[in-house]
Amino acid sequence: GWRGSVPPAYPITIFVCFFSFLDSCIIMSYQVVSPSYPSSHRSKMGGHLGKKKVVMMKHAWDNYKRYAWGLNELKPISKQGHSSNLFGNIQGATIVDALDTLYIMEMKEEFKEAKEWVEKNLDFNVNAEISVFEVNIRFVGGLLSAYYLSGEEIFRKKAVELGEKLLPAFNTPTGIPWALLNIKSGIGRNWPWASGGSSILAEFGTLHLEFIHLSHLSGNLLFAEKVMNIRKVLNRLDKPEGLYPNYLNPSSGQWGQHHVSIGGLGDSFYEYLLKAWLMSGKTDEEGRKMYYDAVQAIETHLIRKSSGGLTYIAEWKGGLLEHKMGHLTCFAGGMFALGADGAPNDKTGHHIELGAEIARTCHESYDRTSMKLGPEAFRFDGGVEAIATRQNEKYYILRPEVIETYMYMWRLTHDPKYRQWGWEAVEALEKYCRVDGGYSGIRDVYNNHQSHDDVQQSFFLSETLKYLYLLFSEDDLLPFEHWVFNTEAHPLPVLHKDDGNKEENQK
Repeated sequence: GWRGSVPPAYPITIFVCFFSFLDSCIIMSYQVVSPSYPSSHRSKMGGHLGKKKVVMMKHAWDNYKRYAWGLNELKPISKQGHSSNLFGNIQGATIVDALDTLYIMEMKEEFKEAKEWVEKNLDFNVNAEISVFEVNIRFVGGLLSAYYLSGEEIFRKKAVELGEKLLPAFNTPTGIPWALLNIKSGIGRNWPWASGGSSILAEFGTLHLEFIHLSHLSGNLLFAEKVMNIRKVLNRLDKPEGLYPNYLNPSSGQWGQHHVSIGGLGDSFYEYLLKAWLMSGKTDEEGRKMYYDAVQAIETHLIRKSSGGLTYIAEWKGGLLEHKMGHLTCFAGGMFALGADGAPNDKTGHHIELGAEIARTCHESYDRTSMKLGPEAFRFDGGVEAIATRQNEKYYILRPEVIETYMYMWRLTHDPKYRQWGWEAVEALEKYCRVDGGYSGIRDVYNNHQSHDDVQQSFFLSETLKYLYLLFSEDDLLPFEHWVFNTEAHPLPVLHKDDGNKEENQK
């Protein structure tokens, strides 16, 4: 049973350790409720829309297989492999990132060949420096999801093996991990450009979901301990105006520059606070409080409305606002909507509205370009609204965040405009990004003479195409009550507290 197969590990109870302020360890017993993988999920809106995403996925995958098999990414114009230094010498990023998308789209042959590659060739014994954040969200996340969807033991084994290789990154005076790690020697360091040797909020703050699941699947509590300790450090610190700066020094445990962003450098930290609470079956009170407190501060200090009536999220630099919003920040529309249900003091409607406003602004950033694809960053100053004014911000690298927000807004409101907007993006991708050898990013979305960047990013298969597929699918395909998506769109099951252990937990 391809669809209904539930991993043998599903019903077992595993212990996860959560730390209270007293450092005492409360062992709670969790169990994954077997998610209903539906027997039919074709869109009622018309099967051809769902099929279109499969055709796109097939084009991206087949070309990767033809020209770059086993390498990290594809260069679709030069028709050769592309290796990003983010992954050191670990290979196969596109394969691991795409596993769950292939599974969900029922591309069985492709999934099988991908699984065989993982079994035979995915090797972590490499002498190279990797980005802890990128390897966690793409490789660990991709392997975890592939395991939970298919039940194939190889994926669990590889995820835990890689997780263990990442643990030395936490060997710092504070336990705030390094950004870069040599996975052979275990030596870590930070990006040389990051404020005085600081670690980055979005990097060390985006390990939580995966590491809780690693403890869950391995029985090794160390993974959960490491990420719970990060919270402990953050909770001890003073937050300027209730905001979290993007830089934290792992040696001193003090903030670096007081820059705050809900885009790059900050983004997924906030996303993971909310999702940690949702993934815990809404028992992680600390995650919940940290998220809603942060949103309150963001609303007060960063969210603004342009004279033309567009709501946007600015960047904060030591108390001064830069009226710029990045494509990455567009994920926040979906985040606000996803968190609306749990919002305090009757704020549910307000959070949905906030999500809708951000979605509209991000749609405008697409609509105001000649290609109908959004720029990397857009500004709200000097009479300009939702438009990129600098040449180095006009590119589009197949990013998913705007489509991700459309998907969440569709699922949570069923307003048809989100599918309409998603379809506009599909048409633009097909017209400008699709090339003979795959899909490529674009150097300038305002210029009709397209100039391609010649990279098919692994996240295009993992996120962009998956979110498009889900946008046009029924809500019972990966329903939100059972699944939480990591920041690379890898679905992880909600861990429901095991009813059988209620008394145990209350002692």
